[in-house]
Amino acid sequence: MTEKESAAEGIFTAGMEYVLKRENISRETLSGNIKDGKAVILHNKAGDKHVGIGLGLTTKINASIGTSTNHVDLKEELSKAEIAEKGGADTLMELSVGGDLDRIRRDVLSVTSLPVGTVPLYQAFREAIDKYKDPVKMPEDLVFEVIEKQCRDGISFMAIHSGLNLMSLERLRKQSYRYAGLVSKGGAYMIAWMIENKKENPLYERFDEVIKILKKYDTVLSLGNGLRAGATADSFDRAYMQELIINCELCDIARDYGVQTIVEGPGHIPIDEIEANVKVQKRMSGEAPFYVLGPLVTDVAAGYDHISSAIGGALSSSFGADFLCYVTPSEHLGLPSEDDVAAGVKAAKIAAHIGDMIKLKRTGDDLNISKARRDIDWQAQFKYSIDPGYSESLFKLKNKGDIAGCSMCGDFCAPLRVRKYFRDEIKKGKKS
Repeated sequence: MTEKESAAEGIFTAGMEYVLKRENISRETLSGNIKDGKAVILHNKAGDKHVGIGLGLTTKINASIGTSTNHVDLKEELSKAEIAEKGGADTLMELSVGGDLDRIRRDVLSVTSLPVGTVPLYQAFREAIDKYKDPVKMPEDLVFEVIEKQCRDGISFMAIHSGLNLMSLERLRKQSYRYAGLVSKGGAYMIAWMIENKKENPLYERFDEVIKILKKYDTVLSLGNGLRAGATADSFDRAYMQELIINCELCDIARDYGVQTIVEGPGHIPIDEIEANVKVQKRMSGEAPFYVLGPLVTDVAAGYDHISSAIGGALSSSFGADFLCYVTPSEHLGLPSEDDVAAGVKAAKIAAHIGDMIKLKRTGDDLNISKARRDIDWQAQFKYSIDPGYSESLFKLKNKGDIAGCSMCGDFCAPLRVRKYFRDEIKKGKKS
């Protein structure tokens, strides 16, 4: 049985127990949210690692890795997987399109304890190119064979582009295309396939076959956002909304069948539209977990898109988004390096924490580090930092000798100057 079916039968699984020990949520609430499709549990099937995503749970972050057709280095991708896990990512997406895709995926699965996701369309189109020299010659059955193969390998969740159909393609034409065109690889290739073959998207037309495979392996369905905006000016356009509506309808079908399901969106979006985007998705999907790609709140931050994404991710999380896909500094510029992966993970972790401060009122570490700063307690400051090792190493680099304050203010350290006057108040009050 899937986690969703187990919850419906009143069975509290090992996965639920794992999540319960790590989240501030009651047993009944967690089980109820999984039963209702408001939360899902991802599982690294080679081990005992589970990750809960959804209502009442902390915001999780995904790190994407993978080769391109221009750069294939398996050792580097395995290093990126390890860096992402060490840096605090909750999940990985293995998105390779170059090299031996089966070997890359299986090797990534072997070096991480995190749940791993994929976009099976990538491999299906890659194999069509290799065999037929043209992605639009992909046989329909090939993508279903790839889905089954990847599930069998132990993939935990899959981005499936089922919401992209002839109806959403018509919306794209009627609105005179887009400022940034199409930015989803899977979406773009599927649209080309539909146009060239004059056929409906098989992942939509044969959706029952998709969910049958995923249910067999309890692989979480992540309804892909093939028409996500690649420019803030394209946000909330008719094509995106059409796909979101279809994805929410498919979400109902999948959940009724017992499949754990996530809905994806939105890509680039102006900062003042984020709240509406989250609320619309949550309302239309019946509170399904929302996996936000970015979102990027400006189009001009090339080289710094991890910062743009962190701003959008923090707001998305605060308004109710459940799952953030990191963005690295090299987004829009090239394949991310190992350092880019580390920077992307840290930015996303900060964004998730900021969102949870509002969404879940998780402010304990902020309060503790603030007290430690008041008391010039450096070890506590390191402990409650989002990256203790880095903050301590930076402190040692910037300061020489045994000092009470730090080199930022030196003798002008404000807490050092006045704390002796307020010791009695601190002892008597609640702020000790």
